[in-house]
Amino acid sequence: MKKTIGQAAEKSGISRKMIRYYEQIGLLPPARRSESGYRYYDEAAIRHLQFIRRARDMGFSLERIGQLLGLWQNEQRQSADVKALAQHYIAELDHSIQQMQDMRNELQDWIDHCHGDDRPECAIIDHLKPTTDS
Repeated sequence: MKKTIGQAAEKSGISRKMIRYYEQIGLLPPARRSESGYRYYDEAAIRHLQFIRRARDMGFSLERIGQLLGLWQNEQRQSADVKALAQHYIAELDHSIQQMQDMRNELQDWIDHCHGDDRPECAIIDHLKPTTDS
């Protein structure tokens, strides 16, 4: 059964604007068009959109989603390829988490050294202000 772009958006959880964008960048095959030019999506396209939505929810980049879609659609794929892609993403996430934890710890140190009273001196401001080159 054919769905309009509005119905496809509702069923997939992806906005109409993003559906059009995914078509434009080639992540989603172009929709079939009615004689009057309206886009129509079949169940395969809806599943495709749902796959994209789930991958986006997991934080995969559009480039990686394209790779995952290619693997999903390739019945000759090797699960090792999918696993390697996910493992690489986890390594990037771990790196980002470590960077954020380092920032958090540094900020906590600044907070610990700020008096937090009515005096103007503040370790947080001191750490943020630019240094002068002499």
